[in-house]
Amino acid sequence: MKTMNGLGVVLSIAIAAASISAWAQDGASTGAAVTASGGMTAKATRQANRALRRKVYAALAKHQEIDAGNISITAKGGAVMINGTVPDASQINTVAEVAKGVAGVTSVTNKLSVQRPIGQ
Repeated sequence: MKTMNGLGVVLSIAIAAASISAWAQDGASTGAAVTASGGMTAKATRQANRALRRKVYAALAKHQEIDAGNISITAKGGAVMINGTVPDASQINTVAEVAKGVAGVTSVTNKLSVQRPIGQ
């Protein structure tokens, strides 16, 4: 009888240990949450888009000749859209080229325009 109780305890501990280790493997160890269909979760997608947007802003900040004060950037799945104004027409292409050079950017839509002084 004691043997049966001891065997039951050992079996219960083994089942509990197996279920705990299986529960801990929720995909977090890969760095991105993945759904059962193989795609990223909505939260992980938003985080990836924000991270890409920050990388583009950081790349623009490294270029002293670019006035990025009136530039907004949106990122969605590697596609980057740049909106806003720049003080000089030459900066429009420079901003697009800098954004294209950022790792993770697959396409750039450039909707920048030249900021005209008031009264012109």
